Amino acid sequence: MTTTLKPRTLRTAALISGLAILGSVLLAPFAELYVFPKLIVPYNAAITAKNIIENQGLFTAAIFGYFFTFLLDVVLAWSLYLLLRPTHENLSLLTAIFRLVYSIIALVALNNLVTALRLITTPEYLTIFTKEQVNGEAMIYLRAFRNHWYFGLLFFGIHLIFLGYSVFKSEYIPKIFGIILTITGLGYLLTTLRPYLFSNVNVDFAQYTFYGELIFMLWLLIRGSKLKFMKTDSNLE
Repeated sequence: MTTTLKPRTLRTAALISGLAILGSVLLAPFAELYVFPKLIVPYNAAITAKNIIENQGLFTAAIFGYFFTFLLDVVLAWSLYLLLRPTHENLSLLTAIFRLVYSIIALVALNNLVTALRLITTPEYLTIFTKEQVNGEAMIYLRAFRNHWYFGLLFFGIHLIFLGYSVFKSEYIPKIFGIILTITGLGYLLTTLRPYLFSNVNVDFAQYTFYGELIFMLWLLIRGSKLKFMKTDSNLE
């Protein structure tokens, strides 16, 4: 069985994939590297609640930053499927499913931030709980967001490993990107599994391997428009 895609389809898929990754690169750091360190004080519920109340607009912007980042992951699941379908249709579909599962977990986890914000900013809760209890509950939800999202990175890492293999097997994307994406996926996988399998090792592997998607993004945006007609076997050799 063969899968045929016109040049325009491949080029469009490459462009959408590159732009979606770029969007994530612009949105996620705002929430993850700026807003959270600025407002969230680990294990100090009172100061964290005070910071969120005084900067409610900034915290809300961070929520939507995460929201659109995770939506872009859904778009990426689709566009990368189209981009790599000529290499192996079934593996490409499985790769997309893993990223979609990750996106769903992340979006569900995001509800914890919404709940934390509502707890802190809704006065009626103080008629049921003390201020310390409300702040403590909010802190638990803030931490739950990170715990749930980070666990979802397990699926993200597997996605990148499959993506790297598909890229390596393709005949229209340089194999080096397949190797880089696989290393990136292994980094996320090890980081996610570290607390469960080797909690004594204090190393964030993904911190050293995350650049793989960024390099692939640059290639998609610069060279993706030059992808040519492909007609290949949809079964792995």
